[in-house]
Amino acid sequence: MSIEAVSENAEANPVIASVLYQSGQAPLEVALDRLEAFRGKGLLWIGLHDPSTEFIRALCAQLDVSPRAIEEIIEPHRRPKIIEYDRLVQIVAVTIEVSGHKPVFGETQYLIGSDFLVTIRRGAMAGHRQLREHLESQPDMLARGSDYVASALLDLLVDRYVTAATQMESVVEKVEQRFLLHGFHAHDVRRLYRQRRDLLRMHTAIAPMVEICRRLANVDMKLIDADCRPYFGQVADRVARVTEFLGSLREALAFAFEAGLMIGQAQQTDIAKRLASWAAILAVPTAVAGIYGMNFKDMPELNWHYGYPVIMGATFAVCGILFWRFRKSGWL
Repeated sequence: MSIEAVSENAEANPVIASVLYQSGQAPLEVALDRLEAFRGKGLLWIGLHDPSTEFIRALCAQLDVSPRAIEEIIEPHRRPKIIEYDRLVQIVAVTIEVSGHKPVFGETQYLIGSDFLVTIRRGAMAGHRQLREHLESQPDMLARGSDYVASALLDLLVDRYVTAATQMESVVEKVEQRFLLHGFHAHDVRRLYRQRRDLLRMHTAIAPMVEICRRLANVDMKLIDADCRPYFGQVADRVARVTEFLGSLREALAFAFEAGLMIGQAQQTDIAKRLASWAAILAVPTAVAGIYGMNFKDMPELNWHYGYPVIMGATFAVCGILFWRFRKSGWL
């Protein structure tokens, strides 16, 4: 079955763009059924969004992709990876977009050939239109080849990592403010755990990209030009900074929890001090009432004319002194 037939049978057309870039000529839209006629005449950039298995098989047949590579392209991936074939370099990256203060993960594959570049997005909403238009406005960049365009795509991916991390930073700041000002409750602890888990998942999805980009920058590959390797090295450095930033956010949440716990303990200590102070103050009249409530026969001060005011005055005086001492020491 041809590519066009597969596309017509699909519920939605997965082709975002299929453009041939030739030196000194305007970009040319190319039908996928005619790819073989345009192979080797320039850079062919094909963008796909959620393609079906049949569509990928039909497209790869047009691009002379090996069966082993086709199976790897079709397979869904949970972690980034890079695989080098005879005529193809496959890069798998995990995309991250924040929605409702939660990260949403997707997948983007970059298939780098000698005269073509294929991007396959699954679950990722943000496309590459702006970068495509930017590169089209500077034809010299497109003339550098598919490896250079791939480095620009990875750099754009890192920009989106930075955007997602910045959005998560605002969530972390709100948590810090809440914990430091108001302490925390049981539901706050559960929310904190979910946010730390989300940051860990983001870190796990992004961290392997450092090694992938460094491999592209340092390892000799047939389809990666030596002049293009420094660009991948720069991307690797940027990814490393994003992973460090995510680690600092996780530490900030841990410090916020510890600070909130210490504030809660300090509040409990203050309450305990107040209760102990009032217990000591109230112990004085309680003791006096207990003594005179025992109804002994021989209690001479009961018959003394000034006995009641003296006892009451002494009781209030002792209570006043205790209150003053506790207030001075900061317990009340």
